[in-house]
Amino acid sequence: MTTQKRLGFIGLGVMGEPICRNILKAGLGSMQVLDLNKEPVQRLVADGASEGAGVRDLAATSDILFLSLPGGKEVEAILTGEDGILSSAQEGLIVVDLSTCPVGLTRDLHEAAKAKGVEFIDAPVARTRQAAIDGTLSIMVGATNDQFAVIKPFLEPAASEITHCGEIGTGQVMKVMNNMVLFQTVVALAEAMVTAEAAGVSKDLLLSTLSQGSADSFALRNHGMKAMVPGIFPLNAFATDYAIKDITYALELAADGGVETPSAELAKSMLERSSAAGYGAEYFPALIKVVEQSRLS
Repeated sequence: MTTQKRLGFIGLGVMGEPICRNILKAGLGSMQVLDLNKEPVQRLVADGASEGAGVRDLAATSDILFLSLPGGKEVEAILTGEDGILSSAQEGLIVVDLSTCPVGLTRDLHEAAKAKGVEFIDAPVARTRQAAIDGTLSIMVGATNDQFAVIKPFLEPAASEITHCGEIGTGQVMKVMNNMVLFQTVVALAEAMVTAEAAGVSKDLLLSTLSQGSADSFALRNHGMKAMVPGIFPLNAFATDYAIKDITYALELAADGGVETPSAELAKSMLERSSAAGYGAEYFPALIKVVEQSRLS
């Protein structure tokens, strides 16, 4: 049986709120929550959490503190800033970062935390908001074997797959590569859909047929069929500007390893064109609109 812990959760956005709710409802310990937006805080308080007094207080009173933030700069600020986690953390605190961050930064933050007696673990999440709601995310963890054994029970309510990828930073390696492949696939789908339509085949028929063959993929069935065919690109989803951030992390990692990635560069340029066209806040498969517009121009 898992020992009850004092849990904290910072960042209750599109993914953070449902992840936090699933962990909270598992009854693994008390839960304090923080976010700049008070609405998700209030919803989680109604579910049994308590509102934290601030970052310093959560750091001083939590055994495990989860972060679900927009990206690396936010994680760095909340961990190492003047009033950040490391300014008041109790020795032995475990910080579990569910955000998507640069691999190098993650390893640097791990060292900064270690110097303060704090364990910093990367555990970025993959799949959709609906998967976060359903508790069927894929979580990729960079940690020691002992660290992984401690935190795994607290991640299980949020995920159907939890993969120990290796030492610190390897979870982020997996996540940014996952997203790099995803973005490239969505670009390929957009080009195929617009080309097929120009040749007299509907987008719907194209994807339903491709799904029966070797071109089938998670991206086709989810991003393609559920967003690109009906043209539904909501604002409260994985926005184009967030996708640009993530593929930038992937390209930085490739550059660090001396790897040329022209197809990933193309995917980044398509996302940037989509953002420049006004779709930066929309669900990133909206890039198909840029491909459609280029055909019409």
